[in-house]
Amino acid sequence: MKKILLLSDTHSHIDDTILKYIKQADEVWHAGDIGDLAVTDTIKKIKPLRAVYGNIDNAEARGEFPLNNRFMCEEVDVWITHIGGYPGRYNPAIRNNIQNNPPQLFITGHSHILKVMNDKKLGLLHMNPGAIGKSGFHKVRTMLRFEINKNKIENLEVVEIER
Repeated sequence: MKKILLLSDTHSHIDDTILKYIKQADEVWHAGDIGDLAVTDTIKKIKPLRAVYGNIDNAEARGEFPLNNRFMCEEVDVWITHIGGYPGRYNPAIRNNIQNNPPQLFITGHSHILKVMNDKKLGLLHMNPGAIGKSGFHKVRTMLRFEINKNKIENLEVVEIER
């Protein structure tokens, strides 16, 4: 079993509250718009990190992290990308790939809107953790915590932090 902390859209921000949750996880996944790589460098010193770059990220971040990160965690096929859309409205750049070879868990960022929903047609779970950074229109900063136990995604929890 792995305890996952899922975050996105840090926009160069990390603080003690985020660090507290990082320390409680087995792995941290970042769905893009990292901003300053000091954020991911800090995370990597504490826990293993899987990340993708987002639309605000510079060449240095794009050199360190991929646009799409597809991997297995336990027995779950995971795909993380920053601008991926959501069920019924996937990004045209990846739509065919998702439809022809759907992951079990599809993770995006970008919208700053927390969203968790099933795509019953493709049999996948979509997660967007919202935004944990302080830049953007969101009123509450959010992250997701969950566990992957063999082929199951369990104990999903929304973490909300006041701006």
